[in-house]
Amino acid sequence: MTITFVDLFAGIGGFHLSLSNLGAECVFASEKDKFAIQTYEENFGKGSIQNKDITKLDIDKMPNFDILCAGFPCQPFSIAGLHKGFDDDRGNMFFTLYNIIKNKQPKAYFLENVKNLKTHDKGNTYKVITDHLINKLEYSMNTFTVKTSDYGLPQMRQRIFMIGFRKDIEDTFKEPNKVPLKFTMSDVFEGNCTKDIGYTIRVGGRKSGVNDRRNWDGYLVDGEERFLGVKECSMMQGFPNTFKFPVSDTQALKQLGNAVSIDPVEYFGAELLNVLTYNTTKDGR
Repeated sequence: MTITFVDLFAGIGGFHLSLSNLGAECVFASEKDKFAIQTYEENFGKGSIQNKDITKLDIDKMPNFDILCAGFPCQPFSIAGLHKGFDDDRGNMFFTLYNIIKNKQPKAYFLENVKNLKTHDKGNTYKVITDHLINKLEYSMNTFTVKTSDYGLPQMRQRIFMIGFRKDIEDTFKEPNKVPLKFTMSDVFEGNCTKDIGYTIRVGGRKSGVNDRRNWDGYLVDGEERFLGVKECSMMQGFPNTFKFPVSDTQALKQLGNAVSIDPVEYFGAELLNVLTYNTTKDGR
């Protein structure tokens, strides 16, 4: 039986690509950014985004699914969002996820957010999230700070993964073993780069220069300064070279800066699917 999932705050489909690679099926996706929708539907098919405003979603009309996947908005829980947290309207997006989980009762969830979600507002933001998921919904929760470079891709990017299961699912989740780099920044640039692992790909602030403290996309390659483009960022994020960006380079780079890294999501997703498969086998369902 095929395991199904929904892709909420879908962006360009990092969760969709990762879990589809593992054999799961996406049955519903939601994204509001018109440029991200263009890229998503270019790669996953016209109409693959079924909802453009999750705040107006009729939950009862959603199909049933096994896993809720969401890279819910980072801004309210990051320095970029000025630490507004739940006082920022975008912070309420977590409560939209909460209501979907409460009503649809999926077997599992897989959430992604910025690293400092745990420390925001002296830990109160994270406390509210865990209280709602664990105490109110009675789901388990496994939280990991995941570095992209620990799972094959040459990028320093760190994100929080939160993975949990419905109370009738035995939670046997184990953190995947770290793996060596598949390639280095020299492979990315096809030249001799002074760094094996690249900086975290970000949104905005491009071409500051290799000596600027704000630099994230400038590297010394074969003795010359070079900057990341769409091809290089896509490779560092784990997207295949067949993945298409029918938008401007500016939009594509923004999308890649907001995307989840494919390989880490695949490794954690594989373990999540193992838990669900184990429970199905164990219970004979």
